[in-house]
Amino acid sequence: MLQTPSGGAGSSGTAGAEGRPVSIGTVLTVLREEFPEVTISKIRFLEAEGLVEPQRTPSGYRKFSPADVERLAQVLRMQRDHYLPLKVIREHLDALERGERVPLPSPGQPRDALDLPEDAVEAVEAGDVPAPSSRVGRAELLTAAGATEAELVEWESYGLVAPHSDGAFAADSVAVARLVADLGRFGLEPRHLRAMKAAADREAGLVEQVVAPLRRHRNPQTRAHAEATARELAGLSVRLHAALVQSALQQRGQ
Repeated sequence: MLQTPSGGAGSSGTAGAEGRPVSIGTVLTVLREEFPEVTISKIRFLEAEGLVEPQRTPSGYRKFSPADVERLAQVLRMQRDHYLPLKVIREHLDALERGERVPLPSPGQPRDALDLPEDAVEAVEAGDVPAPSSRVGRAELLTAAGATEAELVEWESYGLVAPHSDGAFAADSVAVARLVADLGRFGLEPRHLRAMKAAADREAGLVEQVVAPLRRHRNPQTRAHAEATARELAGLSVRLHAALVQSALQQRGQ
């Protein structure tokens, strides 16, 4: 049970001693009793994603009601305990608000945690693409990508795919290889894709900066939450990249 900043007991997420709307700083103090890793940036991010809609004062300051704080606590709890992406959490909470009885998905990674396209998810489930935890051999990768040995060697030389020390490739190399092959059919060679690889490495570095403190946390649940957070950030990064490319193309077409 969380305590209010004034020391009075309240249900998880109680905003003020008399239920009055409170500032984001007070919300942070309340939530940190159960979620020590939460930050103001995280609360603002959840607001931006539509998980909570605090009131605004005439001056523009956020004011969170007890229901807002309780909802934030529910979101953080479902992320921590069930490793759910925000899309699933939002749908679940919205269904509860409509009075629907909706069971939570089982703990573990949900099928859309990586924001994969539907056909890619179906391919994994059908066995066309190995599960993320598995590895594939060189011949399997070539077959899956429809590529030649010479093409794979060139991809490796530019760092687009890389084998492990035992010569096997991570399962996600299949998706990379297929995309590189598809782009090649439009005349885009591996040397043209170096900028994409460099951008991906930088984005991965940004994600790592966010989750590194969580991975070092003493609480094992917090460390597990780091992996769910990394997956969610990766999905958001991919969507942002796609949106930026589309925007740039539209501007050039004007």
